[in-house]
Amino acid sequence: MEGKKNLQVAILIFKGVTALDFVGPYDVLNFLPNVKVVFVSHTAGELYKDVGTFTIQATASFDQVPNPDIVVVPGGMGTDALMGDKTILQWLCKVHETSLYTTSVCSGSLLLGAAGLLNGLEATTHWNALEFLTNFGAKPVKARVVRQGKIITAAGVSAGIDMALQLVALISDETTAKTVQLSMEYDPQPPFDCGSPEKAGPEIVSKAQLHIQAEMQQFAAELSK
Repeated sequence: MEGKKNLQVAILIFKGVTALDFVGPYDVLNFLPNVKVVFVSHTAGELYKDVGTFTIQATASFDQVPNPDIVVVPGGMGTDALMGDKTILQWLCKVHETSLYTTSVCSGSLLLGAAGLLNGLEATTHWNALEFLTNFGAKPVKARVVRQGKIITAAGVSAGIDMALQLVALISDETTAKTVQLSMEYDPQPPFDCGSPEKAGPEIVSKAQLHIQAEMQQFAAELSK
């Protein structure tokens, strides 16, 4: 990586963000010595919680990050509340104009859609939110990672690691991406073959939907406090 251009990666964070949505890509991209990751939100220094107790601090405000090379938009229960956040949507539109890659994980793609960046494009997101992509003129695709030019969307949560490894191959090379993958010992061998609705079957899908609904209700209750 010696001699390669330094790249700024801006990861959007917010209340109700899913931790693994951004921690996965962060761990992958942070392996590269020419990459500097900033966690960006409305106010630098502000603390944000996921639905549980995980807390992350914004290291920069939107104004401080006008031209990131790469944008990562994670998802989570908090994305619904941001659909009308003009500051975030305008920032996404602006930084996309000059970014090398604009990416999302899970329901983060819905924010890209709300910003008008997915109109007419294929995109993916968490299986439970896939149909909502059509609200933004996108074409939903059941895939782990979908690339459309410089926009890359990843499916639910853990797919962010896959997306980030592909991103490393694009900004560096395949050998580097493979080296990062091995360094992380990213060799998925899940104990159960039920990582998609098709594999899980209707009973598990129903239970998962109830779990997601309960989390959404819990988050809504916290917002109303």
